Amino acid sequence: MTDTETDNYIYQTMKAFKLVDMRDRYPDAIEAAEKEHLSYRDFLKNLLDIEVDGKTRRRTERLTHQASFESPKSLEDIDYSFNASLDHDQITSLGHLDFLKRHENIIIIGPPGVGKSMIATGIGRKACKEGYRVLFVNAKELMDDLSEDVQKGTLRDKLKALAKVDLLILDELSYLKMDKEKESLFFQIVRQRYEKSSLIITTNLPLGRWDELFTGQLAATAILDRLVHHCHVMSITGDSYRVKGPKDNVSTKNCSDQRSDMGNKDHG
Repeated sequence: MTDTETDNYIYQTMKAFKLVDMRDRYPDAIEAAEKEHLSYRDFLKNLLDIEVDGKTRRRTERLTHQASFESPKSLEDIDYSFNASLDHDQITSLGHLDFLKRHENIIIIGPPGVGKSMIATGIGRKACKEGYRVLFVNAKELMDDLSEDVQKGTLRDKLKALAKVDLLILDELSYLKMDKEKESLFFQIVRQRYEKSSLIITTNLPLGRWDELFTGQLAATAILDRLVHHCHVMSITGDSYRVKGPKDNVSTKNCSDQRSDMGNKDHG
């Protein structure tokens, strides 16, 4: 077999086995191995690394596209110098994604423009890089879509698709008042993911005011019981980044403390 025939056999075989990066770069890998006098073992390892790196890159690109992020921001884009109280350690820890492995949730609370969505997006992008399936969606838009699915008879298919998502990010759970139907749909999402997968929710409302989202405090308590059983709550205060720059104050609070605020709410 001539060198040309051998190269063609290698190329076609790698193509058949979908070894895309090895197929395109093995001539350069051979040349580098000859120059560096690599052993057969080291050459094979380098060739495999080429394929692994390429597949990982394409997987990340695919998952990131499917996640439908609204911003290209990452956790590395957060400028902690503007606010000494911003909990760098907590955000970094959440970025390690251990909460995903434990099927825990994150709730990020704060007024508009303080970086809630940016933090959620940054964590979501980290998850995509690690091979997790992520979906970023506006909470109101999702609830409207689910309500339409009820009318069209496609709700089961939609919930089945959502169940396959490892990390569901519900952005801006603030600007809606749910009726009984949407409240039931939201509870189904929370129940479906309980101790099986993770949620990140961003909202303007502290947990003690979530009865404003639902039909009343009883419904809010039933939903929060499952939602905050295994969760991390981050409360952000301060002015909007978009208006006055990132001069926030960020504090954290235990889920149990946040949930207890509901019972102490001043209804006067």
